[in-house]
Amino acid sequence: MTRAKKFISFLCLFVLFAVSAGAQELLCNISLNTQQVQGSNMSVTKALQTALYEFVNQRVWTNHVFTTEERIECSMMLNITSLAGSEFSGTITVQARRPVFNSTYPTTLINFQDRDLRFTYVEGQPLEFSDVAHLSNLTSILAFYVYIILGLDYDSFSQNGGTPFFQKAETIVTNAQQSSERGWKAYEGNYRNRYWLVQNLLDDRYRSVREFTYNYYRLGLDRMSSRPNEARTDIAEYFKLLQDVYRRKPDPYLFLLQIVFDAKSDEWVNMFSNATPDEKTRVIRLLKEIDPPNISKYDKINQ
Repeated sequence: MTRAKKFISFLCLFVLFAVSAGAQELLCNISLNTQQVQGSNMSVTKALQTALYEFVNQRVWTNHVFTTEERIECSMMLNITSLAGSEFSGTITVQARRPVFNSTYPTTLINFQDRDLRFTYVEGQPLEFSDVAHLSNLTSILAFYVYIILGLDYDSFSQNGGTPFFQKAETIVTNAQQSSERGWKAYEGNYRNRYWLVQNLLDDRYRSVREFTYNYYRLGLDRMSSRPNEARTDIAEYFKLLQDVYRRKPDPYLFLLQIVFDAKSDEWVNMFSNATPDEKTRVIRLLKEIDPPNISKYDKINQ
């Protein structure tokens, strides 16, 4: 091989490596709704939405290489209900999905609405974030949920694989303790806030919930295409991990369990509608015990 051909081959390999190494982890749809705010500046809104998209999707969040096809599909929907000058407030709804092996079905990892969205933004302002300091409430919230999404996704592929990302989310909470914005402190939001979300994820008393996550997705759903009846029967057994946490009641709020129910209850109804009568009876009884708000929903399994 000539020196020129060797150089061209090396250059092609370098380009391929650079492209693959540069692929970001998330494929996140960012939407910004300001319809409830009269007289909102469309130029500012458009600039903010672009900045949000670039911050989440173009930043490298891990040390791992993701191919384009491996990026995690998710969405963050910011609903602005109040705007005074450069002060925005409203809610942010965070959703994330995971592919099921050998299928076209995307299963939901999280579907959660944070009601304490407050931040300052001026058009043209760069979105700055640091792992060691609370520089901006907006970027801290976005980064917090990015790490939660990454942690849940990694937990679904390996037992406790998401721990490093939950720890990063916990650091963001710690850095925000001196801020005046809501959602970061233990006494705010009746246990339904960022502080308690990551605390529960890292709390050993809730470890069965994370064990359920891995078993449900990797050992259950990912086997549905090849062994649907066996996979569904195993999933019915995995529910006992959630039942164990519910019965021990590590705290009065069981926030992490509610996060799971909000994301998965509809999927469980569809899944067990095709079960045997005996399996339906056992699953309905268990789900009604651990998720009382959705009792009427679980009755649909028998319909």
